[in-house]
Amino acid sequence: MTTRRLWRLQSRPDGDIADGDLVYATEHLPPLADGQFTLGITYLSLDPTNRIWMSDAEQYMPPVGLGDAMRGGVCGRVIDSRKDGVTPGDLFAGIGEWADIIVTDGTGLSRLPEIPGLALSDVFGTLGLVGPTAYFGLLDIGQPKPGETLVVSSAAGGVGQIVGQIGKIKGCHVVGIAGGRVKCDYVVNELGFDACIDYKADDVGAALDRLAPGGIDINFEQVGGPIMAAVNARMKLFGRIALCGLISQYNGHEGDPAGLWTTMLMRRLSARGFIVTDFSPRFGEAAQALAGWMLAGQLKTRQDIRPGLENAARTVKDLYSGGNFGKLLIEVTAP
Repeated sequence: MTTRRLWRLQSRPDGDIADGDLVYATEHLPPLADGQFTLGITYLSLDPTNRIWMSDAEQYMPPVGLGDAMRGGVCGRVIDSRKDGVTPGDLFAGIGEWADIIVTDGTGLSRLPEIPGLALSDVFGTLGLVGPTAYFGLLDIGQPKPGETLVVSSAAGGVGQIVGQIGKIKGCHVVGIAGGRVKCDYVVNELGFDACIDYKADDVGAALDRLAPGGIDINFEQVGGPIMAAVNARMKLFGRIALCGLISQYNGHEGDPAGLWTTMLMRRLSARGFIVTDFSPRFGEAAQALAGWMLAGQLKTRQDIRPGLENAARTVKDLYSGGNFGKLLIEVTAP
């Protein structure tokens, strides 16, 4: 193959991602240099952090440069290689580009195991970024104990669905928060959460008072805004907040709720913001545990797979309106 398709960042979004902020193009592939290989992308992961990378705000990685290929989580197979130890057909996953083919020296990528009995979309969708995010965020930061109450926002999303199930494995009373009755029914009936609050139809605070009358030990926070304020107002003494994301604020529509830091002080809460790459040396540990739970039937995941790289810029917007149901993936080429 001599050409590739990709998305480039044309302009930084002001609020919501607008048409024209990302531009779809076809370009010639450069020849492989020694130490490089070409990776044919099977799945592109769409994640809330994509909006952060498009901005020039302070963040945990350099922002995507204007005119550069858009950054994203990917998995795929090697097409051609001039790198020792890498051969055509090898499966890799990690941080790459919104493209159907990337040329790389392997930086940011690692081998993805093929697990008999599990589809590639499930392996990548779970063992890629969202599984380790859930695993380390809950176990290292939330430190769940049997009998404790765990609240998970964005419970039907890629990370939230895994957090809640690990919480149940660890003996917690798990309350999810999701948008819409269909998602809430799935979280309870399929994933085994104890309850789920439909933030689109219910008063979140009143529902929490009913479902967690003794207060909340752990808040796995992904949303921010009024939902975060409602949860934090009901935290117990010495509760823990695993601050994974603030998706309601990424497009600039909602600020930090007043009173958050006062609540943290008066109730001596522990809050830790984290990025999954903080734990990259331990990804093998997470993959082994997650795969074991999946094969044992203790952990289910739902992937929301959309076809076509050309649809990525439109599809990513669903993350910020609750339009996805499960881990959002673009199928770039057939697995």
